Amino acid sequence: MPAAQSENGMVAIESKHSVDETVGKLQGILGAKGVTVFAVVDHSGEAAKAGLAMPNTKLVIFGNPKAGTPVMLASPSSAIDLPLKILVAEDGAGKVWVSYNSVEYLAKRHGLPEAVLPALKAVEGLAAAAAE
Repeated sequence: MPAAQSENGMVAIESKHSVDETVGKLQGILGAKGVTVFAVVDHSGEAAKAGLAMPNTKLVIFGNPKAGTPVMLASPSSAIDLPLKILVAEDGAGKVWVSYNSVEYLAKRHGLPEAVLPALKAVEGLAAAAAE
């Protein structure tokens, strides 16, 4: 498994693939699990449309209401961080990183009870699988 870095509540895992390959792999994994991909935000593509250069950067927004709703009922403020998101971005050195908010960060930020944390922990495995 690629090395993981954690900073400021975010976890970053180096991907073995390009941004587009990683996003495609993540979408396939999510689809196979019946998880809805609500959007893929192409930050670098939008930057290019505005005449600005930016390394390839995409944000995948996904979730499952059966998993997320109990989290939001336990702490309504968690809706600001749901649906879950995974950022896939190339850095200045050409490395691709898969990043997400750590479950510990989200739990602390929103005072979430232990009982709802398994719904959020799925992001860890999804990010790792997409990076492999």
